[in-house]
Order: sequence, then structure tokens, then C-alpha cells
Amino acid sequence: MISRNTYSLIWGRHRLELGAKTAVMGVVNVTPDSFSDGGHFYSADSAVAHGRKLAEDGADILDIGGESTRPFSEPVTVKEELQRVLPVIESLVDQVSIPISIDTTKAEVARQALDAGAAIINDIGALRHDAELGAVASEYRVPIILMHMLGTPKTMQLTPKYGDLIGEIRTFLEQAVERAESAGIPREMIIVDPGIGFGKTFDHNLSLLQQLGNFQDMRAPILVGPSRKAFIRHLLKGDRDSDPSPLVPEVETGTQAAVAASILNGAHIVRVHDVGSTRSTATIIDAIVNIAH
Repeated sequence: MISRNTYSLIWGRHRLELGAKTAVMGVVNVTPDSFSDGGHFYSADSAVAHGRKLAEDGADILDIGGESTRPFSEPVTVKEELQRVLPVIESLVDQVSIPISIDTTKAEVARQALDAGAAIINDIGALRHDAELGAVASEYRVPIILMHMLGTPKTMQLTPKYGDLIGEIRTFLEQAVERAESAGIPREMIIVDPGIGFGKTFDHNLSLLQQLGNFQDMRAPILVGPSRKAFIRHLLKGDRDSDPSPLVPEVETGTQAAVAASILNGAHIVRVHDVGSTRSTATIIDAIVNIAH
């Protein structure tokens, strides 16, 4: 069990106190081809209703994404991504008080999302896919999440190999932090994500959760997103011919086990689809982590 560092993120009208209590980021996928929810929230109305529900269930952040990042997925245009996310952000910003994150690798999408009321950038590309994205985060003075990934969503799961899993991911994230600071983003506005499921085998994901404490001294909050990922479904396959659907209850139970492991090993933020279940899990695990010896 890891003792988490504490951080205060204060910007605009928002404040996140990270460390004593795990922050829960609720996922709103405004895509037709998400692996995790089958495009159930592709329409703006359903996405907004879902976002409100996640906030009511105890989310600390809402993460809005308009481009699928499932393995082997194809990118979408800036225009298409904006058409998907802007109506959702514009509606939700007036209906929830928690910060809204825009899940994008594109500077123009981030800029227009921030203008619409978003308050965090979640960049799975770690400032490698669009040279202007760092400047946008710096200009708007918002937190940015920098994630580790091998290649792109289309290529990341072809043959993921590491000589030193933790060392290579840590080096990647340190370089991403340097890119962010060089773009003018203050260190206190940077969050790191080791990228569960993004260019990792099932065993890589398990090792990453087990050794998450190795990222604790990076002077940045740690975000982990294990929710409904393939390694969980694979472990629960048993004697069946195929992995269970991401939407069945047993996969959510498996997700909560991974959430508990993440928190015990140092995660400050967990990114999930089922906020209600995760809030219950986090409440119990936080109490265990914080109990005085």
C-alpha cells in the first residue's frame, strides 16, 4: 500500500484536492464505436443526460470525448469531433458544477471546447500528435493530462514490447512533462497517466497496476483508467469461447477490483464508466489508506 502525495489544483472557478480522497472522472463517449458502451451516448441529448447522471453519482470530473481510442480505431476529422463534443459541453457546463475535461489530441478541438466551458485537457498523445496543443493549455491556464501510449490507437496493440516496462513508461512521461513545461504549462497543472491498455499486453497492465508506486515521486498526480479494459474481460473469460461484453455486471465487478488496486498503489484519479460503483469503492479504499497507524 502506497502513501499518496497530496496536490491542490486551483484554476478558474475550480479546485481539486488530490491525495486524501480519490477523485473520480466519469467518462462520456460521444462516439458511435466506443468499445466500452457501444455508442449508447452518441446523440447529444443522451450524452448530456448521462453526464448529469455521472455528476449526480459523485463524479469529480466529466471527461467528454468525440473520437474513439479503442485499439485499431481510425481517427476522425477536427470538424466531426467538434460536431460531436461541443453541443454536449455547452449543455453540461450550465448543468453541472464540476470541471469538464475534453478528451482530445487536437489543439483546435481543445481550444473550442475550452471556449465552450471545458476546463481540463486530457491528451492521450502527451503533446506528440499536435504541436500546438501545449500552447493552448498554457494560454488557457488549465490542467492537462499526459498519457503514455505506444504509437497510435490504430497501431498500439500490434506488438507491444518493452525491455523495462516501468522504466520506459516513466522516461516517456518525464519527457512529456518536459514538453509541457517547455510550452509554458506550469508543473502544478500537469497530471500523468501511465496508459493502462494503450500499447500494453495483459501482463503489462497487471504489472503496471502492481508497480504504480514507482510513479509517485514524479511530482504530479497520477490518473489511472482501468475501466472495462480488455485485460479485465480476458481474466474473466474462464472457459467461454470469447471475452464477456464490457457491459455485463461481472466486468464492472472486475473493474472495481482494478480501481481498488489502483488506489492502494497510489492513483489520485480514476477514470471510469460507472461512477456510482467507483465512488463506493473509493470511499472504502480511501478509508483504509488514510487510517492512522
